[in-house]
Amino acid sequence: MENLIITYSGEPVRIDKYITGELSDVSRTQVQMMINNEFILVNDEAVKSNYILRENDEISIEFVAPVETDIEPENIALDIYYEDSDIIVVNKPEGMVVHPAPGNYKGTLVNALLYHCKDLSGINGEIRAGIVHRIDKDTSGLLVSCKNDISHRHLSQQFHDKKVNRRYIAICSGVIPHNLGKINAPIGRHPVNRQQMTVRENGKHAITNFKVLDRFKNHTLVELSLETGRTHQIRVHMKYIGFPVTGDPIYGNKGEISQFGQFLHAKTLGFIHPTTKKYVEFESPLPDYFDKFIKSLKDE
Repeated sequence: MENLIITYSGEPVRIDKYITGELSDVSRTQVQMMINNEFILVNDEAVKSNYILRENDEISIEFVAPVETDIEPENIALDIYYEDSDIIVVNKPEGMVVHPAPGNYKGTLVNALLYHCKDLSGINGEIRAGIVHRIDKDTSGLLVSCKNDISHRHLSQQFHDKKVNRRYIAICSGVIPHNLGKINAPIGRHPVNRQQMTVRENGKHAITNFKVLDRFKNHTLVELSLETGRTHQIRVHMKYIGFPVTGDPIYGNKGEISQFGQFLHAKTLGFIHPTTKKYVEFESPLPDYFDKFIKSLKDE
């Protein structure tokens, strides 16, 4: 079955009840599982099963091919930056998918975490076990996962309240003339290519701040911080202002596709620890291929 995009029209109703009525071959329990695992989104946002639909809400439904119900733990090496009984912070390599999805049920970060931890939180279901946030497959860097539901709820709330400190390093195509910038432009699903995001008038509020770290002949090294967490936010915003992330296979310049994907690294991650209630912050160095590319730009 193909994925669906539905623009809701009608009286307020619970999303699980509405979709069960629309999809005759899917039970309400299955719908609730799809919602919990974020295969059903409203306005590109995860919701709960009791979410009340309003006029013009856009519902996207991703139909998942039948698979084994248990996601297999896999002995995959993890670059662990911190770990205790509540959370684990890892440095994800470029090329690794965060959680299982159609076409990627093995080799993901969740598979590796399940092998290493054995006790991840179950709030989002086993497909996204322990995962509170995500970074794109071809983006490297820091990501925190939770080992119990209390920690998961606590950290999820921080992400929701925009209290998590996230800073990224990127190489962008073109020379940005100003040293500082704030991009305040709403992001939503592309009206034609539903796999892409774009800046659009009726999109979700999105703000990206950036600071130029270095300039080269045809590129710029920048540090970016997020005030919101929209899908592909940095990549969409940098394309929008005319300086796309170098190597980006979707939003970048076609002549600069890289074997490593986009040159984007989640360098800094800071938040309030769910148990100690103290602020903790972690930083990871740029990957070797990232550093080598910067050195090559300096030599131009």
